Amino acid sequence: MDFLNTASAMAGRQLARASLMATIALLAACTSAPKQEMPVDAERSSWNGRLGLTIASDPPQSFSAGFALNGNAQAGELNLTSPLGSMLAAMQWRPGAAVLRQGEKEQHYDSLNDLVAHATGTPIPVGALFSWLRGQSQAVDGWQADLSRLGEGRLSAQRLQPLPPVELRLVLDH
Repeated sequence: MDFLNTASAMAGRQLARASLMATIALLAACTSAPKQEMPVDAERSSWNGRLGLTIASDPPQSFSAGFALNGNAQAGELNLTSPLGSMLAAMQWRPGAAVLRQGEKEQHYDSLNDLVAHATGTPIPVGALFSWLRGQSQAVDGWQADLSRLGEGRLSAQRLQPLPPVELRLVLDH
């Protein structure tokens, strides 16, 4: 009987060790390599990633989406997608005209700034955003941009004035 108990205990310990080793191997396979520094290109005109916008109004408003941005402040396109990949909105602009498409609905605006203010519920300095994405500091009254993590693919900007405060966060795909 002692032999069976000893054999059973040894088999249990071996099974536990094997399970532990399998768990460690699985965890090691799931870990990701450290992120590489993202090059900042002053001539770049295309970005993809995720964005989040928070307006500290009463009640607070929050919006997040995937995005694909092409062009510059004068002419370009911005597509917003849901987490599942469906198109939420497509924005196109050129001097003197801007169009917002949401499904079958199409709205026309005189400028990109008007379109963005309508679409998001608050003005956002789009011209400065293109500069910030290129790693170029550009002052905008009431806004503070943090470009310190742009090399990691992260950009954040806050509007402190006029109220309500607004926070814009972008996480760029490499």
